[in-house]
Amino acid sequence: MKIYNSFSRKKEIFEPNNPEQVNMYICGVTVYDHSHLGHALSSIVFDVLYRYLKYKGYNVKKVQNFTDIDDKIINKAVKEKTSSEIISEKYIKSFFHSMDGLNVLRSNIHPRATEDIQEIINFIKGLIDKGFAYESFGSVYFDVKKFQDYGKLSGNIYFEEYDSSRIDQNYNKKHSNDFALWKTSKDSEPYWDSPWSKGRPGWHIECSAMIKKHLGNQIDIHGGGMDLTFPHHENEIAQSESFTSKKPFVKYWMHNGMLRVKGAEMSKSLGNTYSINEALKNFSSDAIRLWILQSHYRTNPLLDLGLIHSTEKSLIRLRAINSEIIFNPKLEEMNFDRFKKRFIDAMDDDLNTPKAIATIFDLAKMINKSTSTYNVSEGLILFRELSNILGLDYKKLEKESKIDALEIEFMISKRNKARQNKSWEEADLIRDELLSLGIEITDTSEGTKWK
Repeated sequence: MKIYNSFSRKKEIFEPNNPEQVNMYICGVTVYDHSHLGHALSSIVFDVLYRYLKYKGYNVKKVQNFTDIDDKIINKAVKEKTSSEIISEKYIKSFFHSMDGLNVLRSNIHPRATEDIQEIINFIKGLIDKGFAYESFGSVYFDVKKFQDYGKLSGNIYFEEYDSSRIDQNYNKKHSNDFALWKTSKDSEPYWDSPWSKGRPGWHIECSAMIKKHLGNQIDIHGGGMDLTFPHHENEIAQSESFTSKKPFVKYWMHNGMLRVKGAEMSKSLGNTYSINEALKNFSSDAIRLWILQSHYRTNPLLDLGLIHSTEKSLIRLRAINSEIIFNPKLEEMNFDRFKKRFIDAMDDDLNTPKAIATIFDLAKMINKSTSTYNVSEGLILFRELSNILGLDYKKLEKESKIDALEIEFMISKRNKARQNKSWEEADLIRDELLSLGIEITDTSEGTKWK
């Protein structure tokens, strides 16, 4: 299996530090709003990686954090006249609701920054003792110039200025790019006691402290969106390797692409998001997953609801294979090994899910074509096995299961009347509407049949 390592900028053979266990950490969300389809992209990509590593026989420990204390959370609490705890709890529940709806397996651990404050304080103390951090007016900063390898992940170096909405604009720093490990809390803001002040942790330090606590000093895979490469992941490397005396922090850095909306990245700050919960009202989890996985995880797909709609239609064939094909044990068994090899070859090549999906559709086509002449039981077992790796369960939308047979017959009669009147566009629209509801129609000499 090969994985593209963002650090080396090339595909590398995957060899975990411990062959018996893979440790992976995925940067989670800052919980001040509902999760959007950009979050779905990252979560689904690393869910598939998690599933595939387990399929290959690895024992995988996956950790994904919640940033539950942050300026954005505090500002939202002020706006809604409530506490940051209530805000974070509300959106953590929303996140799990979204991920469960997308059939994303929960991580082994979902730590919260506020639950690991003592570990964060101990980590900061260690960096101060080693000379990599300093206290200034109650806040603590990492001295970027002390870490000579700064920039080795992103290519940005410490004396370059950078722009980020997550930068601490306190000018009591030695250097403008030094980043906050501990922030003095302002009046009325949440705080924790520390040796330096009543304050709260900076953004970057929480991930390093959580990784050390839950996975150790070195991990195999660290994942997240490309937008986190700098400064967040660069700063994680700096503080973690400084703490452990330059022991390599991460073996494989994996970054997913960013979902685009009309030429721009999807972002809450730009106000161009589409929430997962809203999407799940209109599309099945399978349609959303297939739409995302039809692009390679390192590309930047465009949010196009029409494409998700088309994907929903294409699922009709796969659902039929999963639920309607009945095999005949008296027939000669058919060998489907070539499809399994194709799928594994695709996934072993840096999670090439577009090729893996094409294999599943070809497998379904072969099963459907052969069911009357061969025993396709092995193909059905393989179909479900490979689908599970991609997190496809072939459940229909709730609105599909509630559709009324009389309503279907009425729509078909309207379509037939439109065809008689040669109103082809109207007939096609009705056919498309039925397909979107999970109803497939076939015109025969005996009339229009549906299923």
